[in-house]
Amino acid sequence: MAQTSHCKTIADNDPRYEELRSFIHSHENKDGIAMTALQEAQSLFGYLPLEVHKFISKETGVSIAELYGVTTFYSQFNTEPQGQHQIQICMGTACYVKGAQKVLDKVVETLGVEVGMTTPDQLFTLNAARCLGCCGLAPVMMIDDDVYANLDNVSEIPAILDRYRKDTK
Repeated sequence: MAQTSHCKTIADNDPRYEELRSFIHSHENKDGIAMTALQEAQSLFGYLPLEVHKFISKETGVSIAELYGVTTFYSQFNTEPQGQHQIQICMGTACYVKGAQKVLDKVVETLGVEVGMTTPDQLFTLNAARCLGCCGLAPVMMIDDDVYANLDNVSEIPAILDRYRKDTK
């Protein structure tokens, strides 16, 4: 008698998928399941890879294309792993005029990654922001919830980043 083998999937080995499944089923009859499921998945996984989109599609009946459309439309969602610390360089008009490009260039040089990328050690993700709402403090950089203002002297930036490296060791 031949035995049937059960192919294990990523979802079988990761308890976050069961948590996501339970969440989805508890919201089955509510409008906006795609957005709600994506938000929960991002909370659980930290980002939304294709495997997670496939899982949500299977559980909700919403097409992968529709889910991916929502993911790529809203900036709150990430399709790539994110660093432990999120760096935002304000590129709004006031910051740009006061030297935001120099700030951005120094961060790129110090971390060795471009905008939108995460450092190989998964410690930092670098992004440029349209405006952080700190125009009077220009140029501005945020790391997580910490605001660094009046960054006229870009030579201070490596020391600022080092503080976050030390805090994670």
